Amino acid sequence: MSETPFREPGRRTPAKGVQVSISRSDWVFLTVCTEKRERWLAQTSVQRALHDIWEHTATAWLVGDYLLMPDHLHLFCASRDLKFKIERWMGFWKDRLAKSLSDAGKFQVGGFHHRLRDGESYVAKWQYVRENPMRAGLVMRLEDWPYFGRVHEIRYPGD
Repeated sequence: MSETPFREPGRRTPAKGVQVSISRSDWVFLTVCTEKRERWLAQTSVQRALHDIWEHTATAWLVGDYLLMPDHLHLFCASRDLKFKIERWMGFWKDRLAKSLSDAGKFQVGGFHHRLRDGESYVAKWQYVRENPMRAGLVMRLEDWPYFGRVHEIRYPGD
């Protein structure tokens, strides 16, 4: 048997299941797209429903800051209960949204998630996310985009 530790080849998508631990701060940056990139997500009714679901129902993970775009959303979250993998939690709140809003579209299966590592700047990532509506030509100023918010006040490592 080789003494060389196994190294995964470079990959273009993240591995399934973000590895989290109660013993350290584990914040995850998550992007979820709508099915076929349909543009139904950036609506006040969807924002209110998601905020409420994340605050009161889908509580196995804490949601901090989030931003809705017409065809995808970004959020920062952290596990409160290690029994619930991020994929299970995403499926749960997607299902709750579909049941609470009859006109809600569908999401793609899963999502893209990335654990913030030591030294990564939450502030820089959040600033980049906040500028999405301007880069997409939806608004001229950050403050004109209404589809963002914060569910829980959380501290991010390194900031």
